[in-house]
Amino acid sequence: MDYLLIGKLVNTHALKGEVRIISDFSFKSRVFVPDMNLYIGKSKEEVTILTYRPHKNFDMCKFKGYDSINDVIKFKNSLVYINRDDLKLNEDEYLDSDLINLEAFYKSSCIGKVLDIVNNNGYKLFLVNDKYIPYNKEFIELIDISNGKIIFKNLEGLL
Repeated sequence: MDYLLIGKLVNTHALKGEVRIISDFSFKSRVFVPDMNLYIGKSKEEVTILTYRPHKNFDMCKFKGYDSINDVIKFKNSLVYINRDDLKLNEDEYLDSDLINLEAFYKSSCIGKVLDIVNNNGYKLFLVNDKYIPYNKEFIELIDISNGKIIFKNLEGLL
């Protein structure tokens, strides 16, 4: 099973087994749905979402079979994962981790590798060598995962 980190369960909420998860995962709307399986902690204990609601900057979940604070307190400060196969992505959708280490091209020449994707106050940026390029359709011409490359456009003045 290919586990994908989606966030951290930071605390419990109230007495009936609801938990607070902090996540900046790109596809939260597909993950935090009833009947989705999550895997919590180092042991990857499997739980199934019963209910979900957003609250402030938290993702609030209640799990099937976990009906009190005593059932979920053990998960406090644990990392939360999903099975990558459970995440159904369209052909033009990518996880940030899929784009790391792709060769970056601009005007037919290699400008480096994508070293990281940085979240800067809600705006994502590619880190290519020591330059930041906005993660935006305006600057991406083609993402080719199978050939390991990303082609940028409109970078005049950024490089």
